[in-house]
Amino acid sequence: MPDRQPRAPRPQIVLEVLRREQLSPHLVRLHLGGEGFDSFAPNGFTDAYVKIHFAKPALGLEPPYDLDALRETLAPEDLPVRRTYTVRAVDPVERSLAIDFVVHGTEGIAGPWADAAKPGDRLVLAGPGGAYRPDPTADWHLFAGDESALPALSSALEALPAEARGVALVEVHGEGDEIPVTHPAGVELRWLHRGSAVAAGTSTVLSDAVRGLERPSGRVQVFAHGERETMKALRDIVLTQWGLPRTDVSLSGYWAYGRTEDRFQAEKREPIGQILPR
Repeated sequence: MPDRQPRAPRPQIVLEVLRREQLSPHLVRLHLGGEGFDSFAPNGFTDAYVKIHFAKPALGLEPPYDLDALRETLAPEDLPVRRTYTVRAVDPVERSLAIDFVVHGTEGIAGPWADAAKPGDRLVLAGPGGAYRPDPTADWHLFAGDESALPALSSALEALPAEARGVALVEVHGEGDEIPVTHPAGVELRWLHRGSAVAAGTSTVLSDAVRGLERPSGRVQVFAHGERETMKALRDIVLTQWGLPRTDVSLSGYWAYGRTEDRFQAEKREPIGQILPR
């Protein structure tokens, strides 16, 4: 077998913040546009995502970033870091795209940046990637996820035909974190509250809710994205107990409890980080 050639890096797109929305206490939406908007090509997937590059402000780096050159001059801890985020929507009229950020005070890199973002601030991203769009021919749909999956889950619900049937289970902190989501009348939207005393990634409220469902009849399509160990629990339900074919199941771990983003990404190459066996 010939050696696999390294994938060429995707061009970086520089956008600026046009406006900011506080959707809930822990969710911020940024609308991004500017001259770089024309370089962004939507791919039609409802789970479309981009890789955002965050540089330390104190270093004064100007985007786009020449990462190869920076590796020769900067310490590893000073290099721009990448974080993955879903594209919530693209507005060709406003010439903007929207990205939602989960924020928890000063925790992490992307959340604090988004919490403090103001019009004119610049953001560097590459993409989009993606692999899922709901199949309108499926008889029934299951959507399951936490706050991290809410943008992709919402986009998928909006893309369903009016006659679609199913249920969407969304785990959030509490009632104040519920946001308006457009969905067909035949798809029940059910908010699941883990409560103020329970940390994200430690609750079983989402897996318990899926386990409590009866296996629907007909062809079932599943979109379940969120915390890694929760996704493993859902994998066992929909693939083993329900017996669904893998081709009708989109399962992805967006993050893992107790792991930094860098460690989480590294573990994707290890058995612990694999949601579906290869």
